[in-house]
Amino acid sequence: MRTTVGIIGAGPAGLLLARLLHNAGIDAVVLESHDRAYVERRQRAGILEQGTVDVLRAAGAGRRMDREGLRHDGIELRFDRRRHRVDFPGLTGGRSVMVYAQTEVCKDLIALQLEEGGPLLFEAEALAVEDADTHAPRVRFRHQGREDVLECSWVVGCDGFWGVSRRAFPAGLGQVFERTYPFGWLGILADVAPSHDELVYARHDRGFALLSMRSPSVSRLYLQVPDGTDAGAWGDEEIWDELERRFTTADDWRLERGPITQKSVTPMRSFVHEPMRHGRLFLAGDAAHIVPPTGAKGLNLAVGDVVTFARALVHLEQTGSPELLDSYSETCLRRIWQAERFSYDMTTLLHRLPGATPFEDRLQLARLERITGSRAAETDLAEAYTGFPLDRG
Repeated sequence: MRTTVGIIGAGPAGLLLARLLHNAGIDAVVLESHDRAYVERRQRAGILEQGTVDVLRAAGAGRRMDREGLRHDGIELRFDRRRHRVDFPGLTGGRSVMVYAQTEVCKDLIALQLEEGGPLLFEAEALAVEDADTHAPRVRFRHQGREDVLECSWVVGCDGFWGVSRRAFPAGLGQVFERTYPFGWLGILADVAPSHDELVYARHDRGFALLSMRSPSVSRLYLQVPDGTDAGAWGDEEIWDELERRFTTADDWRLERGPITQKSVTPMRSFVHEPMRHGRLFLAGDAAHIVPPTGAKGLNLAVGDVVTFARALVHLEQTGSPELLDSYSETCLRRIWQAERFSYDMTTLLHRLPGATPFEDRLQLARLERITGSRAAETDLAEAYTGFPLDRG
């Protein structure tokens, strides 16, 4: 099998890249190790930055998002039983975010790819990327019980942290920067209308909590729990009781309860691999970087990566200049490190570290007081949360 761009992974990054290349008249093949049902149901991110929303619309993949997604113009910070709303449009010149689950983004992009795009092979396990430092890289993969080879001009690894793409980098070429946090998120899906119309980020002495949603009738909520926690060890009422404690305010706000349909624990990690390119192999999304979910950056960073690659390849096709491809890693990493910084700041601002001292607790509260009491500090948070324009790199 032969194509111009071999894409490993049919998550939102790989699927969006295929769509962008299709719209630019560049052929691509997408290899995905799981079946279609798995890709369309795996729960991941749910917050789309303004730039991501704009890209999906421009790519022709925004129709259902605009119909069913929930535009949010702010978030609420809670601490010390107080509530403070951060007004995104008022602080950023009009930017907002969209609540629209990754599962839905993938469904939309899969439907477009199968209807209009190039080959999208499910249950096609990439085994290795070979000859990445030549003009003819190859992806060995297994599909329908037999091994095959995808010959490419370029390979983009959108296959996540555990995929084969990053392993194709020679030993000694890459440098890893990472931090593992001593806590995770116990996340639930519940069949109950959200108790607030915007996301609520709560700092509490017992730990962090987040109120989010997937739709007007489905709530998504999270609790900070110790690393290694078993989700099944938490009873439903125990979860609701703890959420209620951490969201407590001095007014008459109440948390609505409902049937819990899913529980899981998400570990917290910061990770960056530099560089993001080896020869004609490019990394994108979780293959190159991971952020703790506090800043809602993971999916949005992946979108930035594939937009940068698609623009660079189109520039090469139109001008013959490899300048943008050669600067791919540098361009992406500027954005990535800002997202890592913001995600780390939000995580350390709102989560209680095991063994935290009273001094550290007071510093957290002082940081929150600064954000809620200073327009400049609040603007910095709003600009980072809604995302910087993708053309700034």
